Amino acid sequence: MQMFSVYVTGTDTGIGKTLASSGLLHALRGHGLRAIGMKPVASGCELREGQWRNADALALLAASTPKPAYADLNPYALPSPLAPELAAGDAGIEVSLQRLLDAHARLAAKADALVVEGVGGWAAPLSSTLMQADFVHALRIPVVLVVGMRLGCLNHALLSARAITADGVHLAGWIASHVDPGMERVQDNLRMLHDRLPAPCWGVLPHVNAPDPAQMAMRLRIPMLAE
Repeated sequence: MQMFSVYVTGTDTGIGKTLASSGLLHALRGHGLRAIGMKPVASGCELREGQWRNADALALLAASTPKPAYADLNPYALPSPLAPELAAGDAGIEVSLQRLLDAHARLAAKADALVVEGVGGWAAPLSSTLMQADFVHALRIPVVLVVGMRLGCLNHALLSARAITADGVHLAGWIASHVDPGMERVQDNLRMLHDRLPAPCWGVLPHVNAPDPAQMAMRLRIPMLAE
């Protein structure tokens, strides 16, 4: 089969992109595929054994089989917990599209499926001259939108979907992520998202204190792999 690859973006930061991406990796592995995650740019890292490491990237690494080199999975590990452009500036570097593409190619050579997790929301820049849409265009892959289920999610989801489409990228699906356990009228909001988003829902992830990506995979359905 052709390489399966998607770019996971979100309606905002902190809405469950990493959990959804890790769940997708487990789901893909459940189909017998060699599935590897990628976090091209990660800001907010800790120094571990002399190397900068990001918690989201490490979660993707844990969900990947086979295990790639960390430097390929996360080419830009930026220490400051800021927008990538600012974090890269603090580190005295600028994010290069070619470096991202080279790392992606090395991962693709080892995998049947790649799940690439973006940073923040769709319109968050990677650098002063590079948008996430530029990277996705270069990869020629579709996007999956993670919708953080909380007050305001309808506006954020519809604007994000509109922006993705306007950028000439295919929105393949969306995943609901319950980030606010106290949200009212959840089912009504889900119904309105189903009715209005121009792509199928790939699953709904519940709010749990210690989510297990392998368990989340059971709540996901990837249409192109479904029997």
